[in-house]
Formats: sequence, C-alpha cells, structure tokens
Amino acid sequence: MANEREVLAANEAFYRAFEKKDIDAMSAVWSQGTGSLCIHPGRKALRGWKDIGHSWEVIFKNTQYIEIETDIITTEVRNDIAYVVLIENVFQVSGGRRVKAESIATNIFERMASAWHLVHHHGSPIMGSR
Repeated sequence: MANEREVLAANEAFYRAFEKKDIDAMSAVWSQGTGSLCIHPGRKALRGWKDIGHSWEVIFKNTQYIEIETDIITTEVRNDIAYVVLIENVFQVSGGRRVKAESIATNIFERMASAWHLVHHHGSPIMGSR
C-alpha cells in the first residue's frame, strides 16, 4: 500500500505542476531519460525529456489558466513500475477562449533511486458523453 500511495502522490504532483504551469515542478516529476514518452491528446508522440519539456513550456506559455480534476479508474504497482489510468476533467482559458474537455490518460511511473518518476503520459480526448 505504501508504494501505491507514493505513486498516487507522484501522479498528483504531475497534475499540480500542470495546473501551476510550473516547468521546474514538471521536470522534477518526469524522468530525464531519453526513453520517456509523452502523447498529448491529438498530438504525435514525443520521446525524451528535452522534447517533452519543450512541449510543456509551449502549453504553459499559451494557456492563461488551467484547472484539472482527475477521476482515478485504476492504479497498479508491480515492483519498480506502476501505472495510473484516469479521466482528466480539464477547464482552461487559452487565446481568450474558455474550453472544457475530458481526456482519458495513462501515466506510467518507474521507481528510480527510491523515487517514482513519470516515464510515459498518454492522453486521449473523450468524444461525446460517457
């Protein structure tokens, strides 16, 4: 259970960094390795922290306000790998437009040096009502 709590805390840190548009906090959550993978909803896959970090900087720069609520569907921890599958309820203001969107996401974490780091984020839009 301690590992699951740690993974969920790392997952929460990811979404708080996202909401605060804090690239330093986002960098602390992500693995800095070249094998990390990020797929933003409707976008191509980005590999490695350099490209992933740049994508977050662009998102943060172009978003005036963002609020995210998450609904955890499942969490699984196996040794040094864990995943969280969840619904992201996103409200944002970007380019003067207010947008509300729902995505389903999978976040995969790896325990490295006794800390959990995000190594994979894949968000997909949910079209229509569930």
